[in-house]
Amino acid sequence: MTGHWLEPHPHGLYVRPADLWIDPARPVDRAVVTHGHADHARSGHGAVFATPETLAIMALRYGVDAEASHNAAFAYGEGFERGGVRFSFHPAGHVLGSAQIAMEHGGERVVVTGDYKRRHDPTCAPFEVVPCDIFITEATFGLPVFRHPATGDEIAKLIAAVRAEPDRSVLVGAYALGKAQRVIAELRAAGWDAPIYIHGALERMCALYRDHGIDLGDLRLVADTARDAMAGQIVVAPPSALGDRWSRRLPDPVTAMASGWMRVRQRARARMVELPLIISDHADWDELTATIAEVNPRESWITHGSEDGLLRWCELHQRKARALHLVGRDQEEGEA
Repeated sequence: MTGHWLEPHPHGLYVRPADLWIDPARPVDRAVVTHGHADHARSGHGAVFATPETLAIMALRYGVDAEASHNAAFAYGEGFERGGVRFSFHPAGHVLGSAQIAMEHGGERVVVTGDYKRRHDPTCAPFEVVPCDIFITEATFGLPVFRHPATGDEIAKLIAAVRAEPDRSVLVGAYALGKAQRVIAELRAAGWDAPIYIHGALERMCALYRDHGIDLGDLRLVADTARDAMAGQIVVAPPSALGDRWSRRLPDPVTAMASGWMRVRQRARARMVELPLIISDHADWDELTATIAEVNPRESWITHGSEDGLLRWCELHQRKARALHLVGRDQEEGEA
C-alpha cells in the first residue's frame, strides 16, 4: 500500500523511505519543490530539489541559494534516487520550471502534479501525461462551473478594449510569477508589438524569464514613462496595484484582471474589474476530469482546491479517490 511509504500530512507529503517532503508548507531538512509559487515554495529548507528554473525563481523570491551544494537542480526527464525511491521531474505546464514529481518504489509509481494546466502557454513546457498507479492531482477549479474559454479569445477582448478607447490605458492585473509573463507573451503571439508597460514589481521576474529564453518584447517601466505616452496602451501590474495610488499615474485606466476566478461575476464586481479576462494557469473542470481519465490511475488523491467536487466525479465514474485536505494551499486570485 502506498500509504506505507507516502504519507499525506496537513503541511505536505512525506516520502518516508527517502525522508523528504514534497512542497512542504514549513521548513524541513529536505524538500522536493514543484514550482515557485508561495503556496508550494518557501525559504528555510535544508536542501531543495527542483528544476533549474524553479531554483532560480526561489533564489529571486525567497533568497534561496540556488548554487549551494546541498541544493540540486534536475531538468525534465532527470531525477535522483534516495532511500530506494526513484524521483523524476516532468513538465506540469503551470509556470516556468513547474514540474510534476514521479516517484517509483516497491513496484509502484506515484505522480504528484503540483499545479498544472493543459492549455498551450508560450512561457513554459507543456504538461506531460505520466502513467501511474496513484495520481495526486490539484483541484483548484474542480467544479463544473469552471470551464475556461479559449485564451486567444480573451486576448482578443483585451486588444479590442484598448483600441475602443484610445485615450485610455488598459491596466491588467496579473500575478507577478507566471501570469504576467504569459499575458505579455500571448499578446506578442497575437501580434501586439507595441511597448507593454509594467509595474516595477514585475521587472525582475520578467528579466528572469528572458534569461531563460522567453522573449517578452519591448517592456517599459510605468515609472519611467510620461502619463500621456500610455494612452491607448497596455499596462501590466500585480493585482494589488489595481486599486492602489500607483494607478493614478495612468491615463484613465480600464481595469482588467487575468484569472480563472473571473468566471465568477461576483469576484469581478468585488474587485471593481471592468474587463474580466478568464485566463488561468490551472486546468479547468473538463481538463481535470479528462486528465484523470487519460492517466487512468488505480487511485486518485485530490488536493488544492475544490476537492469534494472532483472526488464526487471520481465516485460517479467508479474511480477510487480520496481528498487530502492539505493546508496552506490557497492561491492568490491573480495566480489562478
